[in-house]
Amino acid sequence: MKRVRIRVTGVVQGVGFRYYVVRRAREFGLSGWTRNNPDGSVEIEAVGNERTLKGFVEEVRIGPPGAHIAGLTVEQFNDDPGYDGFEIRF
Repeated sequence: MKRVRIRVTGVVQGVGFRYYVVRRAREFGLSGWTRNNPDGSVEIEAVGNERTLKGFVEEVRIGPPGAHIAGLTVEQFNDDPGYDGFEIRF
């Protein structure tokens, strides 16, 4: 299993971005979490196989209607923290 940490900037808060991420992550069968950051970005951590994560990152890059993605960074890790499901963190 692989883990990715994604940071998305732009118009990504107040447009349902986290709910979009949760829906897509569950469709891909991933575990992890997403949260809004105080700087206006959204952070995502997802665990799955490499191929599935690649597809998920592409979906995040698109975002929901109303979002405008200005930047997206992805860090990759070779561990599985053992998340149970995919959730929004506050």
